[in-house]
Amino acid sequence: MIKLLIVEDSAVTRALLIHILSSDKDIEIIGTASNGEEAVEFVQREKPDVITMDINMPKMNGFEAIRQIIATNPLPIVIVSSTWQSDSLAATFKAVEVGAVSFTEKPWGLDHPDYQINASKLIETVKLMSEIKVIKRLIKDPEIDKQKDINFVKDKKNNIRIIAIGVSTGGPLVLKKILDNLPKNLSVPILVVQHITSGFLTGLVDWLNHTSALPVHIAQNNQLMTAGNVYFADDKCQMKVTGGNRIALNDDEDENGIRPSVSYLFRSIAEVYKDNAIGILLTGMGRDGAKELLQMKMAGAITIAQDKDSSIVHGMPGEAIRIGAAQYVLDPDKIVELIKGLLI
Repeated sequence: MIKLLIVEDSAVTRALLIHILSSDKDIEIIGTASNGEEAVEFVQREKPDVITMDINMPKMNGFEAIRQIIATNPLPIVIVSSTWQSDSLAATFKAVEVGAVSFTEKPWGLDHPDYQINASKLIETVKLMSEIKVIKRLIKDPEIDKQKDINFVKDKKNNIRIIAIGVSTGGPLVLKKILDNLPKNLSVPILVVQHITSGFLTGLVDWLNHTSALPVHIAQNNQLMTAGNVYFADDKCQMKVTGGNRIALNDDEDENGIRPSVSYLFRSIAEVYKDNAIGILLTGMGRDGAKELLQMKMAGAITIAQDKDSSIVHGMPGEAIRIGAAQYVLDPDKIVELIKGLLI
């Protein structure tokens, strides 16, 4: 049984969250709080497996509550946020910076036509995040510097034409860490498929643009890719590459139960760019992209999987490692080092 704490200052929203989440037989709501102060005190007394957290609350807001909980009783925190308010979107990703592991949209009312879909997504997110027993913060570890230098394939230098990244749960923070440390004169474009709840992609791109030297965009159909730019797949479309360095978006069916799919992008990268590409599979649940990373490797591309210690969830990169798809298994700092070594 998953023990859940709900933190929400609106009595109406709190009641709706209770109604939805208590409907699942695997979830037990062991408490509620109307502000961050109450949440911190509750966690000191009880041991929830997961918390749903509002951000804008009286007495103590969600940011400070997350900081205190992570510092004293680390456990998975899911932000429940509005996607139709730009300030709420911005706050969501700031909450990720201080330790939240995931986010989902605030539930619609019972009379909304999408209520059931929305409610199911909320339940699924809470259940998946409850499996993360220890929150791994992507903070530079002094031990990382003791790793031996990467011996990258030097004859590949200057032949790389594109970088493709696939990522899911825990993605925003690791993407920020990587993109923030790449130089603005990067000689290739970067394509990203991030599994994300519909409505949050704009907020993610805005958040990344605040600190990345590389311009970050939501990709457009038939868009010509430009070196030193980052293009995210639209959260409702499949994305692939075509000849002539262009992006193609379409409404092809879900792959691995999701759209956009990392597998869909990686397969096209292997076919079009062959050995002139870098493929990177980062933290995330499931297996999306693993077989296609192997396809990229067999086509001659350089392939990388995030290591277990730095991953929030090691499903996708772990599967890639298991099937021999990754030439390199690295933490985010070393991924940046390898990219720079190959391209700068």
